[in-house]
Amino acid sequence: MGRPTWFSVYSAVYLLFIQEGRLLMLRRCNTKYEDGKLSLVAGKLDGGEEVRQAALREAREEVGVEIEPDDLAVAAVMHRHSDSGEWIDFYLTVRSWQGEPANMEPDKCSELVWAPLDALPEDTIPHVRRAVEQVRSGLFYDSWGWETGA
Repeated sequence: MGRPTWFSVYSAVYLLFIQEGRLLMLRRCNTKYEDGKLSLVAGKLDGGEEVRQAALREAREEVGVEIEPDDLAVAAVMHRHSDSGEWIDFYLTVRSWQGEPANMEPDKCSELVWAPLDALPEDTIPHVRRAVEQVRSGLFYDSWGWETGA
């Protein structure tokens, strides 16, 4: 009898860059996932990297800024069910950063938007909206997509 196959889960990091009551958001394009909608600086963990290291990498790759590891804090975790499988998403607040955010991936992002933190645009990806609300309310853990299985 062999070892059982272990369950696997995907994992991603999302960064909350907040400045003067506004949240940095990116409009997705050409990704085949929620294109045209607003999300955060985010990305999958590549494996072999800690959550904060993945966040530092994504910040450099997507908006060209540098962050010191001590300037990141995990603010919320979401266990999400989607068509692509199960995800554990880590939402990190960014206390400070070096450089001015710029669109470093125009093939995946059509624009950067500084949106009011307390009034996110209607076209924000729904689970991202919920997670930002979760962070604002101080709730550390939430789930998404389990009610409908979608």
